[in-house]
This record gives sequence, structure tokens and C-alpha cells, in this order.
Amino acid sequence: MSKEQRTRPARKAPVAPTAGNRETTQVQVRNKEKKKTSENGGGAKNLRYSHLLEGMVGCGDMVLLEPLTEESLLQNLKTRYESGEIYTYIGPVVVSVNPYRQLKIYTPDYIEEYTSRNMYELPPHIFAVSDSSYQSMRDRNLDQCIIISGESGAGKTEASKLVMQYVAAVSGKGDEVDRVKEQLLQSNPVLEAFGNAKTNRNDNSSRFGKYMDIQFDFRGDPVGGLISNYLLEKSRVVGQNQGERNFHIFYQLLAGATDDVLQMLHLEREVFQYRYLSEGGCSYVLTMEDDKQFQVTIKAMEVIGFSPEDISSVLEMLAAILNLGNITFAGYSLPNGTDACKVTEGRAIGYVCDMLGSSVELMEECLTIRSVHTTRDYVQKPLSESEAVFARDALGKAIYDRLFTWLVGRINYSIKAKSLTKKKVMGVLDIYGFEIFEGNSFEQFIINYCNEKLQQIFIELTLKSEQEEYIRENVQWKHIDYFNNAIICELIEHPTTGILALLDEECLRPGEVTDDTFLEKLDQRCAGIHPHYESRALKALRSDQTMDRDQFRLVHYAGNVTYGVGGFLEKNRDLLFKDLSQAMFACERPLLKTLFPEGNPKLQTLKRPPTMGYQFRSSVAQLMKNLLTKNPNYIRCIKPNDVKSGRNFHDDLVQHQVRYLGLMENVRVRRAGFAYRQEYGQCLARYKMLSGETWPVWKENPREGVKEILSACGCHELDFTCGRTKIFIRNPRTVFAMEDKRRTRLHDLATLISKTWRGFYQWSKFQTMRSSQITIAAWYRRYYVQKWYMRTKGAALVVQKYYRGMVARMELRRLKWLKRAAWAVGVIKKYFLGWQVRKEVQEMRRRQREKEAVLVIQKYYRGWKVREEVRGLFKQVAGPKVAVFMWKYMCYNFLLTILRNAPSTSPLDDHWPQVSVLFEKSSELLREVHHRWPCKVMRDYYQARPKDRKRMMEKPRASNIFKGKKSLYDQTVAVPFESDRLSLRSDHRWSKIVAETNEQRIIWTDRAHKINRRDGKGVPIVLVVTGMSIMILDPKSLALKYRIDLRNIDQVSVSSFIDNLLVLHINPFKATDRSYTKGDFVLKTTHVIELVTKLSSVVKETLKKELEVTISNTIIAHFKVDEDPCTITFQRDQTSTHRPSPVCRRRANTLQIIV
Repeated sequence: MSKEQRTRPARKAPVAPTAGNRETTQVQVRNKEKKKTSENGGGAKNLRYSHLLEGMVGCGDMVLLEPLTEESLLQNLKTRYESGEIYTYIGPVVVSVNPYRQLKIYTPDYIEEYTSRNMYELPPHIFAVSDSSYQSMRDRNLDQCIIISGESGAGKTEASKLVMQYVAAVSGKGDEVDRVKEQLLQSNPVLEAFGNAKTNRNDNSSRFGKYMDIQFDFRGDPVGGLISNYLLEKSRVVGQNQGERNFHIFYQLLAGATDDVLQMLHLEREVFQYRYLSEGGCSYVLTMEDDKQFQVTIKAMEVIGFSPEDISSVLEMLAAILNLGNITFAGYSLPNGTDACKVTEGRAIGYVCDMLGSSVELMEECLTIRSVHTTRDYVQKPLSESEAVFARDALGKAIYDRLFTWLVGRINYSIKAKSLTKKKVMGVLDIYGFEIFEGNSFEQFIINYCNEKLQQIFIELTLKSEQEEYIRENVQWKHIDYFNNAIICELIEHPTTGILALLDEECLRPGEVTDDTFLEKLDQRCAGIHPHYESRALKALRSDQTMDRDQFRLVHYAGNVTYGVGGFLEKNRDLLFKDLSQAMFACERPLLKTLFPEGNPKLQTLKRPPTMGYQFRSSVAQLMKNLLTKNPNYIRCIKPNDVKSGRNFHDDLVQHQVRYLGLMENVRVRRAGFAYRQEYGQCLARYKMLSGETWPVWKENPREGVKEILSACGCHELDFTCGRTKIFIRNPRTVFAMEDKRRTRLHDLATLISKTWRGFYQWSKFQTMRSSQITIAAWYRRYYVQKWYMRTKGAALVVQKYYRGMVARMELRRLKWLKRAAWAVGVIKKYFLGWQVRKEVQEMRRRQREKEAVLVIQKYYRGWKVREEVRGLFKQVAGPKVAVFMWKYMCYNFLLTILRNAPSTSPLDDHWPQVSVLFEKSSELLREVHHRWPCKVMRDYYQARPKDRKRMMEKPRASNIFKGKKSLYDQTVAVPFESDRLSLRSDHRWSKIVAETNEQRIIWTDRAHKINRRDGKGVPIVLVVTGMSIMILDPKSLALKYRIDLRNIDQVSVSSFIDNLLVLHINPFKATDRSYTKGDFVLKTTHVIELVTKLSSVVKETLKKELEVTISNTIIAHFKVDEDPCTITFQRDQTSTHRPSPVCRRRANTLQIIV
């Protein structure tokens, strides 16, 4: 917002809440009429007032409040709140009262109504200050910042969302712009999930400070952003007050994640199973749906640009923190009397290590033992039970705090502007309000320090803008007294004598240092010296029962606050043992190496980390420096009640907030010289009807026109002052009087306009009727002439039609006669030709019948003659010949059937066609010959290739073992077996193993997994079967981990399912190497049929005995000699037809495998 806009006065004259105001009754009636509409949020059409001063409830701009007292200010806020008006101006400052209910005043219609409008043209709204800031940034190249302040529950978070919603709606469009907008808007759900929590005052309380810079290009389109976070309340991770909750994300994860995700994270849905979530005794919030919010958070992270790996890493960190809180310790004493402890909850620490990628031994050591490094010595000191609990909680807080900082950095990486050109900036600051509790500690101290700095910059910038405007307009004004809190800021932040400096000095001082010694130092340096510091060390306060001896009091601008020094030193140090940092850096998760860079052994240093107070003071200094470079806009949020009700307005609570927000001082500063100011052109346009000289048009200098108006209204010269571009009115009553005269004059003008309009309407109606009569007459004459013409034209056409008809009929009769004559000639010709053809055909048929009769007679005669000659010779010669012919025909037909239906040349094809019983013996001979021929071809093929023959011999062995017993067998029949799948013989690392074991012959190699007998998880290995043993190698270095002699293998067990698992049963009394202590092995390989077949073959070849192979769904395994046997059961998953990988679950002495 520019300086002009910051100083632009409000221009409405609401009714002041006083008994003497003569419009109070009218306003109350109007308020009752509008109350129902206001409570429902109204609609965009209700916004279209001609000016802010019209149709308003109470006083919309409290600069014009008359009289100006704290009681009248509170009554004005209450009146507007009860009528549904939650926004009120103090000049350019917006005061927002939390309605605690949904209002329909944030729709797209409202956004459109407030777009590109003067801030004071419409009723007070957060969209007005947002638009003013955006327009100043876009059109005047002035960087802006919107500072949102108020206590918890006052609506600061929602206000920041509305500002971003408005900016996103009014800025440009486009694929890239829409992407940036969506990412900026979606950053809110992520930060709310990880940074907000339910408190006793607010269901969605921000537990961190946030400052977002939204970057725009020269067109005003958003191109990126940058978020800064301040002082996350990480102590909430490990403990909450009664009735409060931890951060939202924990409950969202347990309620919204799927069962598979929770199982992978080792979590249960029950909230009270976790100590970090159960201390507040509150597991849900009525106004929130944690399961749906979890999906919203994950979707927002995906939109921002988080990869699935990033999201998975974040969830693993959250699961680790929850399980970390369930780790318990048991204390004991060492022989030397030193207190020590040990971990008693093994399952929880196992889950934590699984999520962090750490070993259980390392985690137990860093939680129960502390290493102290000096320049020369290295000492390990066991921790007591309470110290171990402190270390555990410190680790949980550190992981979450650094994870939150990493999330903010990751969001910044995604939303940062890609272009390097200069950008315009609009900042939104949503930071903690002033806090005064019954018990105030270090957190409240630094939060109130931040609010002191914000109040200081607010007063300075407000006074500066007022003074600059008066100087610019050449107007004299008087100085106003106000509470300058610079002395309090100096008390806190002075580099040598300030409270923060003394706190850092006490934290770094050697020797016995406690919170009481810190308080003693404060009393020595400040008590009786600084007027804003009080403690029991002062003689006047030694009997003060409102303050304990371990407390001190500061006189803030918002009131007196008593702080207890308990925990000041510990919270300021914010220590995390180096052992824990190094353990986190040593974990396998890459994210932890980023979160704990100081744990890198290469970067170890003995330098103390900066204290929390120093870090926060530096952050606040940087924030103040950033805000001073921008044009500030203010939104002051107020909470009307503590019960979160949309109808209650507690005067005492609101009065307290009005005081510590400094609203009265803000109003007094604005009214120091003149309560109302307006540019000459705008003032002339609004009040020109009050003077006959200026109505209806004033063509001269607007300044002179405004003077004419004020003179016509009877204003004394002392009531106003003319600046260079604006008129300044000293008393609000003058403005109210002008508004009264304006309303009366507008009524008279409305009557004149109505009278003139009615006369014009009747004259226009007469002119319309006259014009209509002329038009009707002209159209009738035209119609009469057109009708006569059409009648004459029709008669001529009828005469022409009949004449043409007569000529056409005569021509038609002539054409018809010619057609009938041609038809008659054709018919006569047709019948004559037909008679001639029939006569010729009859003659030809007669001659043909005669010829056929002669031939028949000849045929019968010759036949009779032949029969007479051969009658005696037929039985001797023709009979045998016919019989031989018929037998040959049957043989031919038999061979042809065999040929057509012959089977394939495969030796396995036993199909053969059916034949007659006469040829059964021949058919069997042919069938045997046909089968022997492909078998001979197959034998010749494999005799020429010995390796292929040996490999084929393994297929019958596999068939004997698995056919009909294991479901996986049918899938492996057509797959040829291989021996060295990893080409191990050519690997130089295998040569070292050969030299060590003297076993060079490789029977089979492949990559596999060894199932961990403790939790059922697979570990990658390289499995090698040689002529004498089975070797288990490391998959990366090929180092020999286990060697199992074939003589030590009793049997091999597999299930009947498709699971790729087998169990090697080791005889503990034969074992001579490391396998003796390990017991049986559970292996997983994708070629389990091939492995068992190869193993059976080599045992048969080497040991001259058959390997016992057991196929059963219940297998007894001995994992250790000195332990009870473990029962391995295989079960089929009824919910899924096929799992991509078996799931192993170890419970006591049972290993359950679901396939």
C-alpha cells in the first residue's frame, strides 16, 4: 500500500454510540431490519452501497467515533458483531472479530465486488485491505506486507488464508500461473497439519510463526513464494496440557492411513496406545475429520512437488516419533554407586530402529549412555532413568522440529520463482499474539518480545505515515503522547545488559548454574534500575503475594506479565546430546543425514551451538528489517469469547485484547490532528449538491469548489484546513452534519428527478403513439395497392394457364397415338417370329426322338448278344478278379486313413487313429514304427550334445519330486534349467573363494533372500551350490557368509503353494562350521524347483544317496540348537488371488507365511 493509500481517510458517517446522537433511534431500527440478512452473510448485491457512510451498522471506521473512549469503542465493536459485521476500520487498519460461524461473505461475488475499488467505497472487509495492498504492489511497484496479529483463537490463520484466496482470484490466469497459485494455496494444508494443534482456546491453533513472501512479475501474476517459520512449539510433541492435542498430523496419520501403511509403519489406530498422544486426554476434535484431512494433506504434498519417496520418509519419521515415546527405562545402580538405566520396552525401540534405519544396539547405547568430549579426554557417563527420559524426549522434539524446518525448505524449493528477474513482493505475516497465562515461561517471554517489536514498528510506521502526510499537505498538527515500548525492547534485547544477553551469559558460564542464579543476576542488573522490571528483590514488592520468589515481572505495552524462571536455562540451551546427533546421522535414511548434519564425524567441533534466545533474536531482527523495506498493512484479530460461540461477546476479554493490541492509541494517532481527510475531487463529487454554486457541475479548481460547499454548510474556518491536495476536517461532527444535509438534499433531488422523469415518460409515450399512427397508415396504403396489383396479376396468369393447357393437351393426344401405333407393329412382329421359331423347334425335336430310338435298339441288341456269348465263362474268371480288386481297395483306404490322421512326431504324443478290426495287427506295427523313429532322432540329438542330455535328465527327477504335489511345478516344465545364472566363474572374486574352500565346481548360482528368523524379513544374498557344499555370499562383495556341507543337510522342505520358499534342515550333530549355531535356513528364490532338483542330483552324485524332500504346508524348523523348535505354517490369502510376495509374520515359536 502506498503512503497515499495508508493515509486515505474513511469517508462514512456512521451513528456514534452515544445517547445524544439524534440518529441513534433510526440506526437501531435499521440495524434490526438488516440483522437477519447480516447474520446469514448477506449476498454480493447487498454490497452495492453508493458510499461507505451509508447503510452501515454502528461506526465502520472508528477514527470517526464520537466520543472516543474505550467504552464507546467496545460498544461499537459489540454492536457490529451482533449484527454480523465482523470487520471494522481504524483508518487503513482492519479490526477482525472472529465470528465462530460460517458467513457467506467470501464468495466469488464478493471478490469481484471488492476488486479494483477504493478501500472506503464499500463496507469494511478483509478483501478491501487485500485489494489495496495488491493494487499498490502491482501498479505502483511498492512491495507490501500484511501483518496479521492477535491472540490464539482470534482467526489469524483464517485471515491469512483469505488474503491468499483473494490474491489468487484477482491475479492473472495461465497454466504456469495457475500451477504457482495452486502450490501457494496447497502449502497451507501442509503447514497446518504439521504446525497446528488443538488447544483449550482454539481447535486449529498455529503453534509457529509464519511469514510468506508472495513474488509477482511485472503483470502482477504470482511466480513464486518464500516461507519463513519462527519458533515451532516443539515441546508439544512430548507433552500437552489437559484437553489439548499434539500436532494434527499424528492424528491424521492414525485415522486416515490404510491398514497396509500402518502395518508397514508399525502403528496401530488407537491413539491412546502412544504416550506422546495420550497426555492431553483428547483424541479427536468435533470440527475436524482427521481421516479426510490426511488425504487432503497427502494430496497437497503431491501438488506442491513432494515425491512418493519424500512422503514415505516423512511418514517414517512420524512413526518413529510415536514409537519413540513408548520406549521406557528401568533404573539401577552400578557397583560404584552411579545411577544407570536400561531399555525395558524392546518392541518399541525395534520399531523406531526399523523406521530410522538404525541398529537396536546403537539406539539403546545413545539413549542410556552419554559421551563427553573434551580437547583431550573422552568419557562415557551412564544416564539415570530421568536423564534417559529427557534424552528420549529431546530426540523426539529435535526430529520433529528439524523435520518441520525441512518441510518448509522443501516447500520453498518447489514454490520459488524460476526467473531471476526482479520481482514485486507481497508478504503475509501470521505470528503469535501477545500471551498472558496464569503460568508464563520462556516460550511466552520470547513470544511477547516478538509482539513488542511488532508494536514498536507499528507505532513508528503509523506516526511516520501521519507526519509525512501532514508535511506533504503543508498542514500543522500537534504531537500526541503514546506508550513508546522501545524502552521495553531495549530491556530485553540490549547486547550486554538485556535479559536475553544475561540469559546467554548464564548458560555459558562454568560452575553451578541454575534458574535461581539467573534470577539473582537479573535482580542485580535490573531491579530498582529499570522501571519496567519488577521482582521480590525490590523492597516495595517483598510482601507482594501475587509474585513468587522464583518469578519476575515485566511491564509490557499490553500489561504486566509475570514470568517463572523455571526451565529458562534448559529451554534456552535447547541441547541435544552429540551421541544422539551422531546416531541419527549414522542411520540409513538419507533424510536423517540432512536433518542432523552436525552428527557427521568429519564435521565434529567442540564449539557450543547458539542458544534458542540468540537464534530467535536474530530471526526477529531479520524479520523487522524485512518489514521495514515494505509498505505495511495491518489486520488486528480479536477473539470475542472463550467458549467458541458465534453469539457471545465478552466485554472483559475483548477489552483486554483492545488494550494489548493498542487500538485506542492507533485511533488517537489517526485523530491527532484531523479525524477526516479526503481529496478535493472526491469530496466535491460527494457533496456538490450542498451548494448552488457547485451544483450540478463545477468547472473551476476543485479546491475552491470544496470551500464553497463548506461555506454553504456554515462551517467555521477553524473546523477545517486546506492542504495541497486534500481537505482536512477536524471534528467528526462536521462530517455528520454534512451527511445529514446531503441526505436531505438527495431526497429533494430525487423528487425533482422523479417529476422530470414522469414528464419525459409521458412526452415519450405521446411521441411513440403519433409515430405509430403514421406508420400504421403508411403500411395500410401500401397493403391496399399491393392487394389490387396481385389481383390483376392473378387474372392474367389464369388466362395464360388455360391457353397453355389447351396446347399441351393437343400435343399429348398426338404423341399418345404415335406411341400406340408403334406398339401394335411390335406386337404383330413378335407373334409372327414366335410362330416361325416354334415350327422349326418342333421339327428338330421329331428328328432327335427318331435318332435316340435307333440307338436304344442297337444297345439292347448288342447287350443280348454279349450275354449269350460269355454266360458260361463269368463264374470262372471275373469273380476272383473282383475279390482281389475289393481287397486292394480296402488296404488303400486303410493306409490313406492312417496318413490323414497320423499323430505328430513328438515322442510324447500317444494319439493314434481308430481302424477296422481287419487291420488291427498292421495298425499296431505301424504305430510302433512311428513311435520309434522320433525317439531315435531324439536319442541321436542328445548323444551328440552331452550337456543338453544331462540337463534333460534333471527334468524327470523334478517330475518325480514335484509333479502333482506343488502348484509351482507346472510353470517350470517348459523352462530349461540353468547352472550359473550370475556368470560367477568369470568373476575374479569367485577365484578368492575357490582358493579358500578348494571348491571350483559350480552346480548352480542365483540371487536369493535369506528369511530373518526373528521378524520374517528377507535379506538379499547370493546362493551357490557346489559339488561339496552350499555357500551363502554377500550380494555386493561376494564375501563368504555361510558354508553348509552337503553331508550336514538332513532334508529339504517346501510347501505346496506358489511361494518360492524352502527350508534347509541342518543336522546339528554333523555340523562342523557356522551353520551349527544358526540351525535351519529359510531361503527364498524364484527358481525353487530348479534349486531342489539340482541339490537332489548333486547329493545323489556325491553322497550316493537320495535327498529327502518333504512337501508340506506345516514344517518344523530348528533355528537354534538351544531353542524350542519353530513351526512354519503356510496359508493362502483368501482376500487376494495372488500376492506379489509372501508376507512373513513371526509370533513366539510360530512363523506364519501368507501367500
